Parts: sequence; C-alpha cells; structure tokens
Amino acid sequence: MRYKLFDKDPHFYRNVVTLSLPIAAQSLITIGVNMLDNIMLGNVSETAFSAVSLANTFVGIYHIFCMGLGMGASVLVSRYYGMKLGGDEPDKADRALKQTVCLMLRLALLLATVFAIVTAVMPETLMKMYNNEPEIVKHGAVYFRWSVVSYFFTGVSLTSTIALRSVRQVKLPLLVSIGAFFVNLSANYVFIFGKFGAPRMEEAGAALGTLIARIFEAVMILGYLFLRDKEIGFKVKHMFMKTGSLIGEYIRICIPVLISDGILAFGNNAVAMVIGHLGQTFVAANAITAVTQQLSTVLVQGVSQGGAIVTGQTLGTGDKERTMKQGYLFFGLGLALGLLSAIFIAVAKNPIISTYKEVTPEAKATAGELMFAISLIMIFQATNSIMTKGVLRGGGDTKMLMLADNIFLWAVSIPLGILAGFVFKLPAFWIYVCLKSDQIIKTGWAYLRLKSGKWIKKITTGKQEAPA
Repeated sequence: MRYKLFDKDPHFYRNVVTLSLPIAAQSLITIGVNMLDNIMLGNVSETAFSAVSLANTFVGIYHIFCMGLGMGASVLVSRYYGMKLGGDEPDKADRALKQTVCLMLRLALLLATVFAIVTAVMPETLMKMYNNEPEIVKHGAVYFRWSVVSYFFTGVSLTSTIALRSVRQVKLPLLVSIGAFFVNLSANYVFIFGKFGAPRMEEAGAALGTLIARIFEAVMILGYLFLRDKEIGFKVKHMFMKTGSLIGEYIRICIPVLISDGILAFGNNAVAMVIGHLGQTFVAANAITAVTQQLSTVLVQGVSQGGAIVTGQTLGTGDKERTMKQGYLFFGLGLALGLLSAIFIAVAKNPIISTYKEVTPEAKATAGELMFAISLIMIFQATNSIMTKGVLRGGGDTKMLMLADNIFLWAVSIPLGILAGFVFKLPAFWIYVCLKSDQIIKTGWAYLRLKSGKWIKKITTGKQEAPA
C-alpha cells in the first residue's frame, strides 16, 4: 500500500493539534523563562550572562536525561493506556501502567541524587570543562551551588508531566507552567537585581528564582498525580509496589531511550565545549541563538511528543495499518513545520539580537551568522525530531534509535565541528552547520526506517504479550 505525506484526514490533524498545542505552549513558557533569565543577566554583565549560559549547559544534560527517562516511560505508558482502553486485558494493562510510572519516578530520584552530588562537590571543575577564564568560572560555580536542590524537584515534575501527557492529560501541566512562569519571573526580578529589600544576588538570584519555580511545579504536578488523576490512578502507595514482572520490558524499551538521550546529552555537551573554547564572543552569540532556536522548535517538540503518544495509543489498539499511515503524515508535518521555523528565525533574528544591550557588537554579528545557519538546519531538524523522538520512538524502535542518534553525532557532527572550528577556522556559519550535520543525515535515515515498517515493535505487559 502506498502512503501519502499529505492527506485529508481531519481526525488525525485534530488529534495532533489537541495533544501538541498544549505541550508546545508549555515548552514556549519554559523557554520564555530562560530567555527572560538571559535578558536580565545580559543587563547585569556579559560575564554573568556567559557564565550562567555555560552552567546551564550542564544542567541541560540533566534535563535531557530526565526527558529521556520520561519519554522512555511514555512509550510504555501510551501503549498500556491504549490497551487499557481498547485491549483484551485491561486489568493487566492498568497494573503495567502503574508499574511503569513507579519505575520512572524511582529512577528520577536516583538520577537527581547523582547530579546533585556531582554539582555540589565539583562546581569549579564542571565550569572549567566549558571555559577557563577565571571570572566566568567563578560566576558559574556560584550559580551551580544554588542549583543543587533544584535537581530533585525538576526531575520528578518533568517526568510526571510527560507521564500525564501520555494519557492525554495536557491542560494541567500547561496551567502549572503558566504559574511557574510568573513565580520564576517575579523571583528572578527580586533576587537578581535586589528589589523590595532583597539582596542583589545576580547569578545566584537567577538560580534561586529557578529553584522556587521548580518547587512550585513539583508540588502542583505531584499533588495532581497522587490525589486527582483518574487515567493512571497512581497513588503514593504505588511507589512501593512490586515491579519485578515489568523490569525486563522496561529495560528493553525505556532504558535505550535513557541511554540514547544521555549519550546524546554528553554529545551536545561536547559541542558546547567546542563552542566554549572558541572564545567569549562565540559563547555569548551562541547563548543568544540557543534561545531563538528553542523558540522556533516549540511546536516541533509538541508534535514530536504528540507523535509518540498517538503512535503508542494506536498500536495499543492493534491497528498497525493506521499507524503506518499516520507515520507518513507526521513526516509531512515535519517538513512543513521546519519551513515555518526557518521563516520565523529569519523574521525574528534582528529584533531578538537587539534586546541584548550589554553584549558586544562582535557577539551580535556572530549571532547573526549563527541564526542564518540555524534557519537552514531547522528544516531537517524539525522533520527528523518528529520522526525519531515521536513516531519511531512511539513504535518501540528504541534500540535502533539509540544507535542512529549517537553514531551520527559522534562519528560525523562532532569531528566535523572540531575540524571546522580549530583546524580550518571557518566562519561561524560553517562551524554551526558542521556541528549540526547529523540533523541532515538523520532526516534521510528516518524516512528509510519509516518506509521499512521495521520500527513497529511488540510490547508486553510483563508475562503475556500485548497486541501491537
């Protein structure tokens, strides 16, 4: 059967929009908070701005690990939820659903402990991975020390949010993010600049504001999950439930996602280290463009997560033919959204750069070059993100994705970026294109993988096989 990239399927597009827009809006709010942090610190000093942007690269590794943990669990949660609603053994699916969430939260707390210890013990060493300038290291270490506790609240709220989204609970996380936005903005204003009698804390104030917002998020999300949610039905007592019957399946499906995103995070960290050693001008320029790139991909991220949910739930009902058709439609959506993102960057480039008052003209010029490169890469990045982080992952193809993601990054992008930046000393445009060349390659690979149909995997509830 031949499948189309673009087709009239109102139910499909309505389903995607219903799931994706709240997720995208939540991502937009989160990025908006980060952007305001950068703008505030950019008006304190370029040193503080650069230091925090580099420190957040390491914090970003933790976020990616949490996303990998949550999205790995989401593959099972969405599939079990589909079985619970339309499968042959809803009781087994319901228990497997709770076991998945239990394992996810236990791992989230373990992960937070590891990152908190590393950050508390060696903040200066972490900063020196990105930059050796004493002032930048000093300011970044201060930010790290104030960020230690926030790992725990971030981990449980982020993974629980993804689990709730996987059972179509998308409105509550959005409302919580709106509240966290205003909490973070207010706290940052007070503590960064020392308003209303508070001490002027600068980068420490940014970290404290983030911590306060993360506590707010965790209390609201976990309160809803434990006390109000009916779709998963997870209670505090389920944190102590036996999970042995599902561990094998959890490791098979979820751990490759965690490993893939974790290694990918270290790969992105290596990219940041390359950028950090190209000089403070390049670091500041990249910090500006990073926010712009995030803004341009919020809808893509929403559709990616929506794709994983739709794919998992459709497979949970046993409809493989419809799953294939939806996969092609998601690929077409990726191409369209990539073009829209490129246009957005071209339009927003100058207004965004002009908001950074204390950044040097050289950094602004470099940022302009980088944004031109981003607009090109975004077409490919949007398409392959929706496929690899959405459709193929939702189909359970997590082992192959783990291999593809990291081979393309470590064998192609990072070596090319190092050659472009340090050996050939190419302009900023070409350095960035080389560092992101894996996005181009993965787009072609994702299409071939989709076409093969081998990405649709069977998933079990522990002992007996569930439909796929």
